[in-house]
Amino acid sequence: MIKALPLRIRLSLWYFAMFATAGCLLSVASWWMLRRSVDSTENHDLQERAEDVQLLLAHEDPRKTAADLTREFTEIYSIKDDGKWLQVLDQDGNWIYRSKRMVAENPVLPRPDQLPSEGTLAEFHQGTRFVRILAYPITVRGKKYSVQTGIALNKSMVLLNSFRADLLLLTPAVILLAAMGGYWMSRKALRPVALLAMEARRITDRNLDTRLPVPNANDEISDLSNTLNQMLQRIDKAFASVRAFTGNASHELRTPISLLRAEIEVALYRPRTPEEYRATLSRLHEETMRMTNLVENMLSLARADGGAEALTLVPIDLDSLFERIGQTWKKSMQLALIDFRVEIQNHGVALLGDPTSVSRLLSILLENACKFTSPGGSVVLSAALAGESVVVSVQDTGIGISADDLPRIFDRFYRGAQTDVPSSRGSGLGLALGKWIAERHGTHLVVESEPGRGSRFSFSLERVIPAFSESKVLAASRAE
Repeated sequence: MIKALPLRIRLSLWYFAMFATAGCLLSVASWWMLRRSVDSTENHDLQERAEDVQLLLAHEDPRKTAADLTREFTEIYSIKDDGKWLQVLDQDGNWIYRSKRMVAENPVLPRPDQLPSEGTLAEFHQGTRFVRILAYPITVRGKKYSVQTGIALNKSMVLLNSFRADLLLLTPAVILLAAMGGYWMSRKALRPVALLAMEARRITDRNLDTRLPVPNANDEISDLSNTLNQMLQRIDKAFASVRAFTGNASHELRTPISLLRAEIEVALYRPRTPEEYRATLSRLHEETMRMTNLVENMLSLARADGGAEALTLVPIDLDSLFERIGQTWKKSMQLALIDFRVEIQNHGVALLGDPTSVSRLLSILLENACKFTSPGGSVVLSAALAGESVVVSVQDTGIGISADDLPRIFDRFYRGAQTDVPSSRGSGLGLALGKWIAERHGTHLVVESEPGRGSRFSFSLERVIPAFSESKVLAASRAE
């Protein structure tokens, strides 16, 4: 594959082509305009000479014969225009006057009635002279004449040849200047880009807060600078998020690992009874479960950030979903001495979503409700129709969320003031993962909470009509 030329070279070539073409066109146009002007001047001069003959005939006595006019013209033009090109013919075919050079060349001169009103032009070569002649009809007191005058083109040709030679010398100089000017203009035009590139090379992962300079002019360079600065801002934000995620993850993992190590060291310090070993293993199992949950949440968020967490939206039978979730959390709620209820306003309804992700979202909400609800409280998992959607909610009578914590509960690793609650040990990743699941389903989590009176988390999913059970959907997919 042929490598493209650098932008500076291409821009220089474009400028060179533009200026060189303009210079050549200007030279050709100048030559054409000069030649046209010279031709127009010569033709006008020839016409004026013919009109001089007309003026002379108008002052002659109309009673004079052709012979008399011949003598008069010979006396006048033998002195005035001897050696010039002039001949006059009347309408009867009589020669009024013929100069020596016209006699020597003997050009054809039609009668007046055979000439157009603007006359006819012709050229011939006589000795060292190039001559242009004009045959022009005139009318004097009702009588018509044909006047043929001529002019030497040598001076005009010398002028045109000199001008052409100057153009042939000047045009290469213009082309050379065009090349130099094109290179200079390309460097001038690309200099702001080169400065931006130089500044961009200085930015690394350690100084992502640096921004590129933005010119005052509202042009493409300023737009490029603003675009790059916006990109740097997004990259800086992403790096900050990764650093914060890494730091928080390290901190969260360090605590359970330290606890595991401490429990193991204490157990190994001296021989223990079977009951003590069982209690130690139970605590170790609890910590490993917590670590497993933390790692799973971090992996899910990492896959979500990388776009590797794919969702498959299918119809989900609401009755089957709530029955499965209820059976899963019934025992945990009983152990926590919490009244747990599942309420469905309309049975036989299906909603559109990813079964695994929706189940995980509900588990996250129920886990939080279980953690922050005191014994004797209640948690309700409910679903109700709202137009073409199904609103799913988890409501508890727990400690609630303060107004200061409410805007940040979906931030990763954020736990707020609830860390004072003994049962609230967690990683702070659940609601962040739940928010991502809701957004991937085209919805969002709505939080209603009041400190001391509980919280309500809800989201809506599209209703599917007719409703299909998950078993039917699975059987249909297998049949396909």
